[in-house]
Amino acid sequence: MPTKPHLEAAQKEFKKTIDHLHKEYSKLQIGRANTSLVEDVMVTAYGTDQPIKALASISIPDPRTIQIQPWDKGVLNQIESGIQQAGLNLTPVNDGVAIRINIPALTEERRADLTKLVHKLAEDARISIRNARQTAHEAFKKLENDKEISEDDFHLANKHLQEAVDKANDEVEEVAKAKEKDIMTV
Repeated sequence: MPTKPHLEAAQKEFKKTIDHLHKEYSKLQIGRANTSLVEDVMVTAYGTDQPIKALASISIPDPRTIQIQPWDKGVLNQIESGIQQAGLNLTPVNDGVAIRINIPALTEERRADLTKLVHKLAEDARISIRNARQTAHEAFKKLENDKEISEDDFHLANKHLQEAVDKANDEVEEVAKAKEKDIMTV
């Protein structure tokens, strides 16, 4: 069926959107240590910009501490300044061997701000899903106008597309609710 590639492309786009949402949520500072807060922070070392995860091992020794231990102690200062310049509002402590970052507990105000951000990211994901649906719908319409598919095939393709959209939106909602619950848990 000529509509299948367009439907599959839309579903692939939905999956990419949801994966991106998961990644964005993992970067949120929610009062617990998480390696994803710092692993993609870019650091200038050896003449190039590299993510911290390429220069050091990142571990969580306790629920409120991130420990970054570079494979080469010579890049400790670059990693420390990279974290400070990343705008994460985290204070790295360099002890000459590793960098430790203590994650502060969340205030109620910060929890409310993070909840708003969770909702905004979820809405951005839903917008992306709608855009992918629109692209597929226009492709179906073009196929129908070019007489490559019948009106019944057009409606059937749109029905399958809407089912995929509903499923993706449900997943976005589920992920957002779980993240909001995570944030509000003291």
